[in-house]
Amino acid sequence: MNMLDLRALVASIPFARRIKRVFDKHARMKFVEVSYPKDRLKPVGTNVKDGESKECQPDSNNFVLYRIIGNDLVPRHKKGQSRKNLEFILKHEADLANCEKRFIVNRIVDRGEEEKIIQLLQTYRLPYIRIPFDYDAYRTVGWDISGLPVHFAPYSSGFKRLHLSSQGIALLRVYRKKNNYVMNNNGARNVALQDGKRRAKWILPWDGNCFLTLSAWEEIRRSVIAQADFPYHIVPMARILDNNELLNPGYRPEAIEEPQVVFRADSNEEFDPEYSYGRRPKVEFLWRIGFPGKWDNWPIEPWDLPCPAYSADAGRYAQGGWVARLYSGKAEFEKQRDHNAWVGRGEARTEAIASMLDMLDAKAFDHNLNPEQVIFVPTADRLDGSAVALGYLRNAAAEALTRGPFSVVDKTTLPPGRNRNDYWHPAPYYWPHPLKIPGLPYVRRDGQRVPGTRMYEPLSEKYDRTRVQYLFDDTYTLALAWLQFGDPEYGRHGAELVRQWFLKPETAMTPHLEYAQVRCGHNNNRGACSGIIEFKDLYYFLDAVRILKSGNFLVTEEYAAFKAWLGNYLEWLRFSRQGIEERAALNNHGTYYDLQVAAICAFLGEAKLLRETLRDSRFRLLAQFDAAGAQPHELERTSTAHYCCFNLQGWIHLALIAESVGEDLWSFTGKEGNGIRNGMEWLLGHSAGSWPYAQIDEFDAERFYPIAYCYLDKYGHSRANIKFPIPAPTKIKPLYHPHDGIRPYWNLFMPGAVGNAVPVAHEEGVMG
Repeated sequence: MNMLDLRALVASIPFARRIKRVFDKHARMKFVEVSYPKDRLKPVGTNVKDGESKECQPDSNNFVLYRIIGNDLVPRHKKGQSRKNLEFILKHEADLANCEKRFIVNRIVDRGEEEKIIQLLQTYRLPYIRIPFDYDAYRTVGWDISGLPVHFAPYSSGFKRLHLSSQGIALLRVYRKKNNYVMNNNGARNVALQDGKRRAKWILPWDGNCFLTLSAWEEIRRSVIAQADFPYHIVPMARILDNNELLNPGYRPEAIEEPQVVFRADSNEEFDPEYSYGRRPKVEFLWRIGFPGKWDNWPIEPWDLPCPAYSADAGRYAQGGWVARLYSGKAEFEKQRDHNAWVGRGEARTEAIASMLDMLDAKAFDHNLNPEQVIFVPTADRLDGSAVALGYLRNAAAEALTRGPFSVVDKTTLPPGRNRNDYWHPAPYYWPHPLKIPGLPYVRRDGQRVPGTRMYEPLSEKYDRTRVQYLFDDTYTLALAWLQFGDPEYGRHGAELVRQWFLKPETAMTPHLEYAQVRCGHNNNRGACSGIIEFKDLYYFLDAVRILKSGNFLVTEEYAAFKAWLGNYLEWLRFSRQGIEERAALNNHGTYYDLQVAAICAFLGEAKLLRETLRDSRFRLLAQFDAAGAQPHELERTSTAHYCCFNLQGWIHLALIAESVGEDLWSFTGKEGNGIRNGMEWLLGHSAGSWPYAQIDEFDAERFYPIAYCYLDKYGHSRANIKFPIPAPTKIKPLYHPHDGIRPYWNLFMPGAVGNAVPVAHEEGVMG
């Protein structure tokens, strides 16, 4: 029997799918640590009355009922359903004995919808409190990065092993602060509570879709008055599929859903505003006061806020009556005692929250993205710089005119796929096995490069790595030279480099790196995920393309064709096996993957993916830097000084892209202070004298200079611990080896690049 036949047989067995779900859940629990509220010690004195403690209570048993009207969340709700339900309440709900009705209009994003809701309330002369949604306030709300453990970061293998519904819930934790602002679920409930305690003995801060028949209200009122010694009263809720059923006399549905709560005016507890909509905001209160229910079997996942402790009021509740929850517009989600409806309800709610917040982020932030904006060159006019630095640029541009144009078809060996247009380069650190036996795997020697894989050496013509570096560097040099010196020959040659590598069908590279860093004899001679880093310098090359387009050296059709090539390459980066694995890399490879994706997104105007990439890069900061600022993954290597500097350079360039669209990676820190700043401080604090960690290769100590100047530019020198002499930026070389990760001509754009050095640095002195 083959595997397909076996699968068909299993599928035919009754309950096979259910067995599989149980197995999948068990497998997931092996790596997702959870706890349960039911595992807590039970509070002492459950359901204890207040006795004679009734200070500051009004004498009369009057009530004030608030309905909190929030945003429609499609696909969890039907669009316009909140207003439709409000209209049903206003038309059909009778006056309630001893009860004043009030409403909260809660941060409704759709201004037109909000106006219609307010007009309805004004027509019926009902009082309301408006809590406005404000885009400027929303823009200040950040991500809750620290709330999701880094081993479940969206790019991680741990995240990918989660069920899709769990992935959505885990991401909700990242959105938590934004969710709390927009949905303002518990925040609005507390507004109602605080306002109501001035008006009545009993306050009902209820959801906007709650409806009370006269008989339901009388049950609640009698229950509350009969048990007035309790400060909290639990009112079970029933889901309704047809609102009109509530108009039938004697109608009483089964009320088994998450309840509403009545508060006495002198009660101590409120709702916790840290708990967000879609992740148990009301249940958290029920847990605190010890009211039992199915929620006691709901797990506390690693991405959840911790299970709360019992409050001093635990057990001081009564229960009685019922309330209807009006129709959401989605019948498939409203069935009671239906597991599929319960699961679908949760998944639709998660999707709806994420969709709304993504839409708001697009409106609030995407206007900052200008695909035509040059990111790493501060002006489209003349560059700043000393005569020495500009001399470097002129000489390099003259040399670049003598090279190229370059193409992947120029290599002297064929890639494993036999298509000369494919990029091809063997893995630099994998050597043939010393035992000359066919089939033995290649052996890794960290830091020792295979001949031909070192850039610019004669044997490198066999492959494409040297060629693509010339492409990136020469195009950038020529674009800057045209900006500075105005000679159109620079621009023309730079544009021809772009055409040859990307646009001409006979010479263009196929838009993938499938044969980058191939370990011969391994994985069918496919490349490794680590090979993607060979395109690490694409970020400044894209600035060169922008500049060439601005000078009309690339015409509109060519620019569009280049963007199409880049879009195909981005697709490969995101969805190929190599791209997925490289995105999950824990060390500098993950950083430079994000740098490539972010640079491409900024160029193509892919705002949503850019936002997500910059969001997820914050997880990398937490994972890559410890509390002291060290980089544990880079310190595992044999060339630690190189990799620590190299990774920080990647972060510098990624942070500059973020800055260009109004996001701030420079000041982002984890709970322990880990981030770019303390990473720089740790590195610069270890840069004087002998490097104390493994470094088998010769290391250029001048690589600390660009990092030091970037630190001073972004943070000043109050916490700097730079104890080595540092020249003025105009006295430091503008070009480093490409392996160093330092942007060419970095010092043309630094503060103090013209004339003297910045005040805190000088050639003979020490910064500190």
